Amino acid sequence: MARARTTRRQRIVMRSGEALVEADEAWSAAEPEVVIGELDGPVGHAIANLIGDQVKGHTRVWAILNSDVQVRPATLMVSKYTAPNARYTNILMGTVQAAIANAVLDAVRAGDIPKGAVNDLGIIVAVWLDPAVADAKTKIDHAVLFRTHREATAKAIHKAMHHEPSIDWLLRNQAKVGHYFHELGVKGEL
Repeated sequence: MARARTTRRQRIVMRSGEALVEADEAWSAAEPEVVIGELDGPVGHAIANLIGDQVKGHTRVWAILNSDVQVRPATLMVSKYTAPNARYTNILMGTVQAAIANAVLDAVRAGDIPKGAVNDLGIIVAVWLDPAVADAKTKIDHAVLFRTHREATAKAIHKAMHHEPSIDWLLRNQAKVGHYFHELGVKGEL
């Protein structure tokens, strides 16, 4: 009897990535930070702890296409900013949540996340949603907000899974890349 040959994929213990995508409107900026890893490793333990330890103003929720339709890999959203009111919360857990869910599926479709590993991996997305959206006077274009958050999350996942930027790129470009807010501070603009 011939033995079946199996291929084992390399474990993904923990990968990290971030991205920034902006549109013309300042409130549309998306700057997610992601960690991706096996559910039976540190990322899975972090997800279980985060979902079980809710904090007022920083509610952790699953990335869903709509109620009752959670995406794979299991993806937990964590707000980087304390939700100040219901408007902010509804935008975060509506337009942005849907954008992140779609980005996760985009990453699987693009091959950044191995399709055969989606039930073994988890993702934590630290979400930046500009506080200006909380102001009722700010007119929000939800299509723009959806697009920037979807694109930024897919980009952050891609960078995490492909170890970008590489250490060689970072070493070559260290002197050329200045932190935006640091430079504003140096100029006296902050």
